[in-house]
Amino acid sequence: MTLAGVLWDMDGLLVDTEPIWTVAEVELAATLGGVWTDEIKAAVVGTRLDVSVPTILRWYGVEPTPARVAETAAWLLHRVAELFAGALPARAGVPTLLAALREEGVPMALVSSSFRVLVDAVLAHGFGPFDVTLAGDEVACGKPDPEPYLTAAARLGADPAYCVVLEDSPAGVASGLAAGCSVLAVPSVEGVEFAPAPRLAVAADLCGVTVATLREMTAPA
Repeated sequence: MTLAGVLWDMDGLLVDTEPIWTVAEVELAATLGGVWTDEIKAAVVGTRLDVSVPTILRWYGVEPTPARVAETAAWLLHRVAELFAGALPARAGVPTLLAALREEGVPMALVSSSFRVLVDAVLAHGFGPFDVTLAGDEVACGKPDPEPYLTAAARLGADPAYCVVLEDSPAGVASGLAAGCSVLAVPSVEGVEFAPAPRLAVAADLCGVTVATLREMTAPA
C-alpha cells in the first residue's frame, strides 16, 4: 500500500507538552477563581485558542466577551511560550519513528492547533525536519474542521486517502478523519476517549509503530 505522507500533530503527540500547557492552565484557572480539572482539560485539548479560551471562561462563569477572550488568549500564549523555553521531551517512540520515516523518504508535515510562535519554539528544540509545517493561526478553521489536514496534504502534494494522521485529541482525530485520512490516535490526557470509526486505530504510544504499520493503514488503491 502507498504511504503518501504522515501528518503529525504537535502538542501531546510529537512533544509531551500537555503537562506544560496544564501548568499555564492551572495558573489561569486560579486567576478566574477556580481549580483546573481533568474534565475541562479533556474539553479543550487539541483545540485552537479561539475555541479553548471561550470554553474555559464560560466554565469558570466569566462572560467570553471579545476583549476578555483576546486578553486571556494573549496571556496564555505568552505564558506557554515562556514555559516552552525549557526542556521539551518527545513522546515515547517519536524519535525512532521520525528517523525511520526520514530514512524511507516519506513526506511529513507538522499540523498544529498552536500558533506559529509556539510551533517555532518546538522546532527550535530540534524536532523535525518536516517538509511542511502548519500552525493554528495559519488556517481559517482549526481542528476539528478538516482544513488543517487538507491544507497540509495539499502542500505535500499528497492524496489524503494515502496519508496517516498521528493525533492525541478528539478534535484532531475528527479533523483527520474528516479530511479523508487514516488516523492513529495516541491519547495524552486522562479521560479522553475515541469513538470507534473506520480508518481509526488507537495506540498507547508510538513505541513499536513502524513505517510498515502506517503503510498498512492507508486506503487500498
